Amino acid sequence: MCNYYTRNGLFNNLMIAFMRKNLQFFLMLVMCTLFALSATAQKTVTGRVTSAATGEGISGVTVTVKGSRTSVQTDANGNFSIAAPANARLLVSSVGYTTQDLVIGSNANMSINLVQATERLEDVVVVAYGSVRKKDLTGAVTSISSKDFQKGNITTPEQLIAGKVAGVSIVSNGGAPGSGSTIRIRGGASLSATNDPLVVIDGVPVNNEIISGNPNPLSLINPNDIETFNVLKDAAATALYGSRASNGVILITTKKGRAGKPKFNFNTQLSAGKVGKTVDVLSAEQFRAYVNANGTTEQKALLGAANTNWQDEIYQTAISTDNNISVSGALLSKLPYRLSLGYLNQNGVLRTGNLQRTSVGLNLSPKLLNNNLSVDINLKGSLTDSRFANQGAIGSAGVFDPTQPVKSGSGRYGGYFEYLDGNAQNGLRALTPRNPVGLLEQTQDNGQAKRAIGNIILDYKLPFLKGLRANLNLGFDASRGEGNYVVNDSAAQGYKRFKDPATNIFHGGTRSNYKQEKNSKLLEFYLGYGKDLNFAKSVVDLIAGYAYQDFSTTNYFFNDATYDGTGAGIPKFPFEKPDYTILSYFSRLNYSIFNKYLLTASVRTDGSSRFAKGNRWSVFPAVALAWKIKEESFLKNSKNLSDLKLRISYGETGQQEGIGLYDYLPFYFLSNDQAQYQFGNNFYSLYRPSGYYGGRKWETTATSNIGLDYGFANNRITGSLDFYYKETTDLLNEINQSALTNFSNKIVANVGSMTNKGVEFAITGDVIRKNNFTWNLGYNVTYNKNKITKLTISDDPNFRGNQFGGISIGTGTTLFVNQVNQPSNSFYVYKQVYDPTTGKPIDGLFEDLNRDGVVNDKDLYVYQKPAPDLFMGFTSNATYKNWNAGFTMRASFNNYVYNNINAGLGSRSNVFGNGYLNNAYSDLLNTNISGTKNGQYLSDYYINNASFLRMDNANLGYNAGKVFNDKANLRLGFTVNNVFVVTKYKGLDPEISGGVDNNFYPRPRSFVLGANLDF
Repeated sequence: MCNYYTRNGLFNNLMIAFMRKNLQFFLMLVMCTLFALSATAQKTVTGRVTSAATGEGISGVTVTVKGSRTSVQTDANGNFSIAAPANARLLVSSVGYTTQDLVIGSNANMSINLVQATERLEDVVVVAYGSVRKKDLTGAVTSISSKDFQKGNITTPEQLIAGKVAGVSIVSNGGAPGSGSTIRIRGGASLSATNDPLVVIDGVPVNNEIISGNPNPLSLINPNDIETFNVLKDAAATALYGSRASNGVILITTKKGRAGKPKFNFNTQLSAGKVGKTVDVLSAEQFRAYVNANGTTEQKALLGAANTNWQDEIYQTAISTDNNISVSGALLSKLPYRLSLGYLNQNGVLRTGNLQRTSVGLNLSPKLLNNNLSVDINLKGSLTDSRFANQGAIGSAGVFDPTQPVKSGSGRYGGYFEYLDGNAQNGLRALTPRNPVGLLEQTQDNGQAKRAIGNIILDYKLPFLKGLRANLNLGFDASRGEGNYVVNDSAAQGYKRFKDPATNIFHGGTRSNYKQEKNSKLLEFYLGYGKDLNFAKSVVDLIAGYAYQDFSTTNYFFNDATYDGTGAGIPKFPFEKPDYTILSYFSRLNYSIFNKYLLTASVRTDGSSRFAKGNRWSVFPAVALAWKIKEESFLKNSKNLSDLKLRISYGETGQQEGIGLYDYLPFYFLSNDQAQYQFGNNFYSLYRPSGYYGGRKWETTATSNIGLDYGFANNRITGSLDFYYKETTDLLNEINQSALTNFSNKIVANVGSMTNKGVEFAITGDVIRKNNFTWNLGYNVTYNKNKITKLTISDDPNFRGNQFGGISIGTGTTLFVNQVNQPSNSFYVYKQVYDPTTGKPIDGLFEDLNRDGVVNDKDLYVYQKPAPDLFMGFTSNATYKNWNAGFTMRASFNNYVYNNINAGLGSRSNVFGNGYLNNAYSDLLNTNISGTKNGQYLSDYYINNASFLRMDNANLGYNAGKVFNDKANLRLGFTVNNVFVVTKYKGLDPEISGGVDNNFYPRPRSFVLGANLDF
């Protein structure tokens, strides 16, 4: 024991001596240890995140301990609680707000205000397979957000941006409920294939073909659910969609959910539509005077005693309503959502026409796995019930004798006046027009269409390599359409239409059915990688992926039946089910140096089942360069110039839409009603061979673009200027086949080439920018010149072009031609000779242009075209305190229209029929054309300049502020659509898609009252 204590005492003495000697060192060691312990000690930090603008708590805000994986999200009131070291920093972030980096320090309870990000949502533009900051765009892309949309009675989505985008022409196909539009981006790129752009909704390329039972596929999309349109115009922007991008791409993004308390929005509109202008035919008084002056005694005796304006009889004041409600927020502060429901009830200005649409939209956009997995679920569904008015009544109202009454006083034919012939088997005079009101009221054409578009997009940040992510898009587009067409048995239009061969008894009326299904399935997958490099401030972004989309259609066929049900619902053949598939591989590189030199390069390989195996695949490359001149040192500090960027691009896109699915190989198709075979007492449609062209391949469009984006005075004035050149080669064109080759004498083959070149200019400016008063103006103008450069495999100086486009008068008359060195779809007519004294056309006299002494089809010449050379858009929006007002106007120059109404009704021979009288176009009083001379219907006299200036809408709004005990905000609005048209064109409307004015359904002038409630 002694030895033990001795040894330990010695040890202790040595330790004490050592500690005394190194006291300063040990004091420092203890202090450092205590400090480290205090620094690593966890404490609970609580706080509330609010909006700097409103003071309200923000839910779903991510609060992260900087440098760690510890993070939480704020609750519905903006509160949070997180464990963190006292010396740590917190990163506070949320979409749409500026991220804050805060020191915790001694704060146990923090109050954090978030301000809206300077880079607004509209500064981020959706492009093919991703998004990019607007200032980093290298292609010709225009983005339009909901605040800039057209206002008023808008039924289909494309009408929202009419006149808003340079280079984009949107012409509604008429005023019928749900009527679609003809959309052209930088002119058409094809002749026989489609010229419609590709439409992509929330990442799903949709089927743009009409479904039975619905007037327009896009009318099945509720415009109130749309957030933005992004229009891709040049090949650098569109090439990543390769196979369907020759005519441009329209990307539609619908509204999404946002983190925060549930927010409700209710929007309602009540509108009244009236026909602004009707066809200029003779009044009853003018008609009597003309017949009495020019008719025979028998013809004068046919005049009636009534004074009927048949156009007034078929048109009505159309009352329509549109109601939409939506709710958005975040479930449990984790799951952003938006749910919407809409109901549209639109009556047509043509009596009996109606469209009812019920739509629902759902978006879920959670972020999972510590925000590494972004999920975007979109679902849109709609159901439309339509009663289609018999548009034959429009033509009949123009031609029907205005001296006859609507009702005859008899019970026959529904009591409507009709032309009778006692010798006719059914009592009706043959080849006469039918009573316009009877056509409407005795026709039941009802259709129902359903459509669902949906997808789920999964975007995952892969953990093993920073900047690498995987994106999977699974989508579908499904439509179902069906309907029936019924004409009752007493209607003159179907009276005693069928004869039962077994009983020799006539049956009246018509009952027919139709049904169709369309389906599309989509799978897209790509890997994306982005990284900031360590030299020259370089940023690289890469994607590479695969796409699969399958389209199928099922058509059902039914025999017509009599009104009493004889033969009702008997299928001609159960169905046919054409389908096709597109496979694609794509990649894109975005590269930036010093944030001022930008490169985009892409390539897409597409394979389509519409082509034979040897021609099935094609490659579509594109490259674009951009130079942010404003970022150069000599301009960077400029106070007046806020943006200046030069863009140059070249790319190729393909075309395979609008052509047959199987006619690259020999195939058989179902015959129509005019080619049925009789077996016993029944008639059957059988299969027969069609024309085919095995060598058909991709049509390719190459586009070059040079553009300049600019901004002045802190972007108070912004705009762009673009020059483009498009050349389409291997043009898909309808050509004649050799005689006796098969049952079709025309096929679509790769013959020819065509160019489009043009200029686009756009400018937007804040004329006034004050606290209580703002005024913004926008203007865009587009010039496009189209020319066909080749139409035959080898040059043929005797080839005069492909004639096409029949009109409703004359037999076998074609109005249009595609000819080398001329614009596509040009009018092909005779040159009218005029009286030098009166200036009126000389009846049946045309110029002998080839001077061979005979006027025949060799004297036809190309004269003008329906497409304009120049079109413009002009917008104005002003706010003063709680008031706002605005308008949108469009102008078109050198678009020409064939006045088919004047050609058909503007002649003496039309008035005096065989035992009846027809009304006439008022121009007959000036020309007195006989209508009996050869070639009269193809006179260039009927080709009229239809340049116009149209005000699409004028609107006035008032923000009433808080209502319902400050629980809601109310905005009121009044809009007039189709306000006025300034034009020299004498026809019904100068804006005619296709260039032929023939019984056009008039666009109504609508007066709209609206209310919007946010709560």
